[in-house]
Amino acid sequence: MKQLVSAFIFSQLDYCNAVLYGLPQSTVSPLQCVQNAAARVTLGLSPRDHVRPALMELHWLLTQRIQYKVALLMFMVHINCCPMYLSESVQSVSSHPAWQRLRSASSLDFILPRTRTRFGDRAFSAAGLTVCNSLPVC
Repeated sequence: MKQLVSAFIFSQLDYCNAVLYGLPQSTVSPLQCVQNAAARVTLGLSPRDHVRPALMELHWLLTQRIQYKVALLMFMVHINCCPMYLSESVQSVSSHPAWQRLRSASSLDFILPRTRTRFGDRAFSAAGLTVCNSLPVC
């Protein structure tokens, strides 16, 4: 059952879910309801059972999946395995001429552009960098 749900439902939920990053919870909640119903069917839960532990057991956390997709896109930018328009939309600290002598230039951080609106914060050039810069350094 888990494989069927993953194949038919999550293939549709994961399609272009990176554009959902930063949206209010009211916009993402219909997708969360679909995911909750899928977890109830998969594990045979009753309508009164809490679905959050089931989602954690199945590793079906929607918000984290969206953040993962954005982080994966940023990783693809980092290893130069992405379309050119994505890699041109971000700039690393080490490539900026004025910042090359700073200690932070040796890190893998990217320059976060300033935006004036929350809508601008959702753009890949800002959202991807926010997610990437928040990851721990290995």
